[in-house]
Amino acid sequence: MGRDLTLFMVDWEQLRTFPAQDRIEVLDDKAWPWRLDDSCELSRGRPDGWLWPPGPERAWCAEYVFFTTSGAYWPHFRAGNAWADIRLLVGASVREAMDAFLDGLIWYADPADDPAVTGGGGLFPPATDRWIPHALLVCPPAAVPGKARAWERLEPCLGKLRGPFAAECEGWAGRPDTFEDFIALLREWGDVTTEAARHGWGLVGLP
Repeated sequence: MGRDLTLFMVDWEQLRTFPAQDRIEVLDDKAWPWRLDDSCELSRGRPDGWLWPPGPERAWCAEYVFFTTSGAYWPHFRAGNAWADIRLLVGASVREAMDAFLDGLIWYADPADDPAVTGGGGLFPPATDRWIPHALLVCPPAAVPGKARAWERLEPCLGKLRGPFAAECEGWAGRPDTFEDFIALLREWGDVTTEAARHGWGLVGLP
């Protein structure tokens, strides 16, 4: 799990104007030529975590830089494992909200829906060639508002996860180091889904 996660908020209609086999390259290279300019590293200090490409043209995607993970995918994977461990120990209302929020982001109710297996529901080519980068997550615009609403229900209830986390995850390898780490990452995903819903865009995570 030494890979990174680069998360984009994306205008689906604009991304679909490119051939499917080119979309990962478009997101990773063509949309971010300014990454090669060291002077643009200063923009990573933006307080909201979003990086927007410069220039007068209308932006159709933005990158979110997680404050809590240093770009690594492993913390997201561990958080998904933690939820899988504790979900049956929490009340039904919290479980339903968290399931709706995390499914397709860092946890899969059905592992067969993982974009690394399916190619992202047709947005990207099927994940059949291990030499070609594949999406780590694909959340279409139609699914994002539901996640934002689930987060609104979930956020006031996060304290109810402390006991189950302590019972099932604390001190275990492959799980978040602390409950606070777990909650901090969830809050970032809450911010991400809220902002994506506001724009009417989807989310794509690339390695």
